[in-house]
Amino acid sequence: MKKFLFVFVMMFALSSTYAQTVEELKTEQKAKKDSIAALQGKVDALQGKIDAFPGWKTGAFGTIGANIAGFNDWYSNPNKNASTGNIGFTANGFANLDREKFFWRNSGNINLAWVKNDNKDDDTDSDSFDGTTDVFSVTSLYGYKLSDKWAISTLGEYRTSIINNFNDPGFLDLGIGVTWTPIQDLVVVIHPLNYNFVFAENDDAFDSSTGAKIVADYTKQLGKVNFKTNFSTFQSYKSSDLSNWTWINSFGYTLWKGIGLGFEFGLRGNKQEGLNDLQTRVNNPVPNATFGDVDNKTQSYWLFGLNYSF
Repeated sequence: MKKFLFVFVMMFALSSTYAQTVEELKTEQKAKKDSIAALQGKVDALQGKIDAFPGWKTGAFGTIGANIAGFNDWYSNPNKNASTGNIGFTANGFANLDREKFFWRNSGNINLAWVKNDNKDDDTDSDSFDGTTDVFSVTSLYGYKLSDKWAISTLGEYRTSIINNFNDPGFLDLGIGVTWTPIQDLVVVIHPLNYNFVFAENDDAFDSSTGAKIVADYTKQLGKVNFKTNFSTFQSYKSSDLSNWTWINSFGYTLWKGIGLGFEFGLRGNKQEGLNDLQTRVNNPVPNATFGDVDNKTQSYWLFGLNYSF
């Protein structure tokens, strides 16, 4: 009986000591987390002051998404012997120079994707990865400051595809006007004098013209989150059929050492591309189609996958 009481007392004492030790460790842990949060706040404040200084600022982040699958004698699949896959990646980068009297902002975006759907029982279908999403654009904006928020500016923007039909079509905008920067990281370009050069083999669908160029770009990094949205539109003075617009949004969330999750989606309206598709598509082309025959649907793409921030 005495031995039992002794063992019981010792177990109670040990459990009490363990519970007390765990509570003490949790209290100490909370205090250190509060200290870390306070220090991170100071670091963020210092980074804000660093970002406010004029000079070159560069950055980049991108997303990659992929899946590959294979089937052999998988009877529940209509194509029981097949291999499929999707691979895509995006990249966004910028290099901006800010001086007392002028600024120079440069950015680029690329989004490429390939898809494979090989039916091994059909010798006529493709057994390779074929390009799907194909977006490439670079922008360079120079401005001479009139005030903290307004500048006289000139813009060059080039957009095309890379995997298929490079520079066919290709769109090059060159123009002058003003740039408005109402808050940090937001840039609004308003250029009433702009020429939209269009490079393409199909002259019946594509035409260059003069018009107005408007661009709104917001790029921000908040802790582990990278965010960029860019809206670009050209409004032709010659015909609304020659106008176009593109809106691209990119998100990245860092989980560990620059690696995280990313998501990008884009929208586009371009009636010239719609007419070209109608006239030259593989299935049921309409060679004599005009802009009046075009069902000008909004184009779209999206990609979700792993993200890496530089």
